[in-house]
Amino acid sequence: MYLITGSEAPRFQLPGVEFTALAAPSRGSTDVCTWQITVEPALRSDQSHTLDHDEIFMVISGALQLSPDGPVVRAGDAAVVPAGTPIQVVNPGTEPARAYVAIRAGFTPTMADGSVLGTPPWAV
Repeated sequence: MYLITGSEAPRFQLPGVEFTALAAPSRGSTDVCTWQITVEPALRSDQSHTLDHDEIFMVISGALQLSPDGPVVRAGDAAVVPAGTPIQVVNPGTEPARAYVAIRAGFTPTMADGSVLGTPPWAV
């Protein structure tokens, strides 16, 4: 068994979003990656991206939209984003939003401009 404590979990920053890395291949999970995101109030990602595997968001506080016109996902809700569906994270609220995210290990993100990215560091 691997234990990833919240205080020792690696953290990564993108503008307006903090990623707290939990399960991943480098942390004992060969098939599934999980992390926690904290999204600043009123944040709207600058561009969308797609993934080649389904991604699941489980909101634990605040609210998120996974596309600018999408439904609001509130604390206690889960949203499944099918592979290939554009994702553009929006926090419509006035408080930080937090969610756990789960996806199959080894996924590939593609930005709206067509650039293919490698696996992000929180999922390695």
